[in-house]
Amino acid sequence: MRVLVVGSGAREHALCVALSSDPAVTAVAWAPGNAGTARIAEAAPLDVADPVAVAALATGWGADLVVVGPEVPLVAGAADAVRDAGIACFGPSAQAAQIEGSKSFAKHVMAAAGVPTARAWPVGGPAELETALDEAGAPYVVKDDGLAAGKGVVVTADRDAAVAHGRRVLDAGGAVLVEEFLDGPEVSLFAVTDGTTVLPLLPAQDAKRRDDGDAGPNTGGMGAYAPLPWAPPGLVDDVLATVLQPTVDEMRRRGEPFCGLLYAGLALTSRGVRVVEFNARFGDPETQVVLPLLETPLGGLLHAAATGALAGHPPLRWRSGAAVTVVVAAPGYPEAPRTGDPVTGADGEGVLHAGTAADAGGTVRSAGGRVLAVTATGPDLAAARQTAYERVAAVRLAGAHWRTDIALAAVEGRISLP
Repeated sequence: MRVLVVGSGAREHALCVALSSDPAVTAVAWAPGNAGTARIAEAAPLDVADPVAVAALATGWGADLVVVGPEVPLVAGAADAVRDAGIACFGPSAQAAQIEGSKSFAKHVMAAAGVPTARAWPVGGPAELETALDEAGAPYVVKDDGLAAGKGVVVTADRDAAVAHGRRVLDAGGAVLVEEFLDGPEVSLFAVTDGTTVLPLLPAQDAKRRDDGDAGPNTGGMGAYAPLPWAPPGLVDDVLATVLQPTVDEMRRRGEPFCGLLYAGLALTSRGVRVVEFNARFGDPETQVVLPLLETPLGGLLHAAATGALAGHPPLRWRSGAAVTVVVAAPGYPEAPRTGDPVTGADGEGVLHAGTAADAGGTVRSAGGRVLAVTATGPDLAAARQTAYERVAAVRLAGAHWRTDIALAAVEGRISLP
């Protein structure tokens, strides 16, 4: 099986690594890729936001399966174009991808499916914003209703900061969603689905804030770990029954079946599990810790989902132990990351490339805000965490920033449920 992976980040690097280890996968292409592509896959230039270009590349390269990593091509209709070309695609249609592309759409789906989530107030103007904040109360949760690369939400007790974020989105022509604050730790749970059958993966937790202690601005994710030793027993079965399966069933009922990776961002609140958000693709950086623990061959799993054959797929198998990934970010991330600096140590074990590019002389340079995702596995979280940070220490990037506390609270037993 020839597999084309669409995207250019560490998530796609992790997908390529996992696909390359599947005996049924004979070739992997990664487009447009980054400076780490040549080590594991064939490279090809690609405008990921152009569905026609994605389908043309898949056809020309002779792909048997296309795996779309980022949300932008999915919302633009890349999966539709690939399927129209007669090629299996792991990724939802543009209509189904609205579950991430529009938070209001996701709320409507959840309401119809009876899925527990935060109360929300859609906002179309400044006056509505003030009214919604009054009703929601502090801490305030203000979200960009559209795609925002994981950085479109502000959670704050500062009313002025909440208003400022909402006004920025509105002034840019966007819509805003104000939500009630959900207490309790957050969990990321991926599920592979063919639109009918749903197979949940291993829960993970990411670190969204830039700085230690969950301080600083929101980012696309500064690190992650799996599994979650503090998670309540039966969490995955509970979420499958109350969130994932009802959502997939409702999408199919609407005539918009969801085929691909349904990512549920969850809060384990004092009132039970609540959905914070849905994404329509593998999460980044959680993919970097979930896939190394998956023993089941990834290519066969994704192909079964893409071809409606998931009901006949064997139960998933998982490796013992744990995984931790630490994101190495460029100086100035997320507001104004500096790019173009040389990166050394990027070819080390467990180093996944995110925002990198090779110059004409072959030097690896930073090319985005999140530059590398340094990953390690171990017999337990403490061991995996220690190895991950040892690998981070071998990386050199001027002014680089990373959190020093990824998975630390879990290792020290400091995460509690409300």
